[in-house]
Amino acid sequence: MSHSVMIIDDEKIVGDMAKLSLEQDGYEVETFLSGEAALARLSEKKFDVVVTDLKMKGIDGLEVLRTVKRFYPETVVIMITAFAHLDVAIEALRDNVHDFFPKPVKIKELKQSIRKALGEG
Repeated sequence: MSHSVMIIDDEKIVGDMAKLSLEQDGYEVETFLSGEAALARLSEKKFDVVVTDLKMKGIDGLEVLRTVKRFYPETVVIMITAFAHLDVAIEALRDNVHDFFPKPVKIKELKQSIRKALGEG
């Protein structure tokens, strides 16, 4: 069974690169440029993994994390950010983020984190 991954990043290139790489590994991937669009989709479909940027206009990564965990506690959330402040990382960890990556994200590390979260490696 292929796992579903949602990627939310306001930089289109980040989502496109991750989607391409993850699909090559057999994941079903959907990308979103905003927290609002992603949460609208989450009301229709459960994802196994959500990878979200922290800093976005409107709904940010922490709000995405909290919403995902409220509706789908078993969904794994991985956060990426160009602004890795310790207090934000601590807040994300309190809200059960699985992993936290600084930008630019190394796709190999992201894939390892996803595999580990899904019990695949």
